Amino acid sequence: MIFRKLIFFILSVVVVITIAGEAYAQHRDYLSDSEADIVRDSQQLDHRVNTLVKIIDRRFNALGIDPKAPIVKKDKTDWGPEPTGTRTELLGDIKSLLQKAIDDIDNIAERPELMVADVTERKPKTFKEVFPIAVKNLAAAADRYKPLLQAEGAKTTDRVQTGLIANIIELCDEITASVSKLPAE
Repeated sequence: MIFRKLIFFILSVVVVITIAGEAYAQHRDYLSDSEADIVRDSQQLDHRVNTLVKIIDRRFNALGIDPKAPIVKKDKTDWGPEPTGTRTELLGDIKSLLQKAIDDIDNIAERPELMVADVTERKPKTFKEVFPIAVKNLAAAADRYKPLLQAEGAKTTDRVQTGLIANIIELCDEITASVSKLPAE
């Protein structure tokens, strides 16, 4: 009797570990390999934030939503194939990308000496020059995204998607509020 309980317990543990391992293995990367390379190469904070915003715009386009991105000169960067995924996955990507941009800004705010300057520039920009640009660029993108997300939230009946949209809108509000905390120029 005790032997049967022990075997049952061991088998239960093995099943739980197997299921947990499979769930972990199904985790989705929010960046494609090409995009990850571009982010890795964008070391200066303002360039990195602009890169993440471009990647978020690509997710909105994949959702069939025009992110109303400002028109820029022809981009010669190879961003890789257009992003794919379910609506829930793409919304999750947007949330993760916004959070990454916030985390990158927060990390540099806490330790400005870690900021990497663009060495290709004749006179590399300082933290005091780059930091406000990065925050303002992200806030401008958040201002563009919020009404789009509110419209999508009103159309969505899926609870998971509604929750993701609400989380993204909260992030947009945090980003917009952060501009008021910047020191006066």
